[in-house]
Amino acid sequence: MRVLIVGLIFVVGVGVSYFITKPKDEPLKVYNPIDVESEMVEEDLARKGFGHTIQEFSFTDQDGKPYGSKDLKGKVYVAEYFFTTCGTICPRMNAEMQRIQAVYKGESRFKIVSFTVDPETDSVAQMKLYAEGHGADPKQWHFLTGEKTDLYKLARRSFFVLKPAEAANQGDVGSDFIHTNYFVLVDPQKRIRGYYDGTDPKEVDKLIGDIRKLLNGAD
Repeated sequence: MRVLIVGLIFVVGVGVSYFITKPKDEPLKVYNPIDVESEMVEEDLARKGFGHTIQEFSFTDQDGKPYGSKDLKGKVYVAEYFFTTCGTICPRMNAEMQRIQAVYKGESRFKIVSFTVDPETDSVAQMKLYAEGHGADPKQWHFLTGEKTDLYKLARRSFFVLKPAEAANQGDVGSDFIHTNYFVLVDPQKRIRGYYDGTDPKEVDKLIGDIRKLLNGAD
């Protein structure tokens, strides 16, 4: 009998110890300008340590309809910058984005937003073909085009994926394409919650998990 009691105490003790010492998921970071590499942030934003959110925007999607921050209100979304004629990192990134879309298919609280960096080439018709070729659900994955000045300004001052020094060479338009491999995770409060290498499946696996955390109400 004593052996049985000791055994039960041991089992209970192990169980309690497991739940006490079990590693907890780390909360997702909230990114502000001060948390990003200084070369990616304009001087007037560089010291901002809290309160950064994605600015309001509206562009045109692959169906020729306006789409922007009003449509994303209260949503979790992943943003990327791409161009349809890119033959290097973009195909790999959008193959990974297809994987993300498949995991969250039909989830109305989650969206994918792909901003073109080459609006002169990426017309609505061109993006429509590209979207269809990548199996994009038009209710969930939006390819956006518009004025290059506005697209680059958003990249530079909201998502921090364009160096201000590059943009300064030709004003707001930018001296070259934005050629970033990062996916940017944004929460329902329009805050940046993570940067992920869109060419690395392991990084994208983490992104998929972090999306779930936000959808489950993580702050």
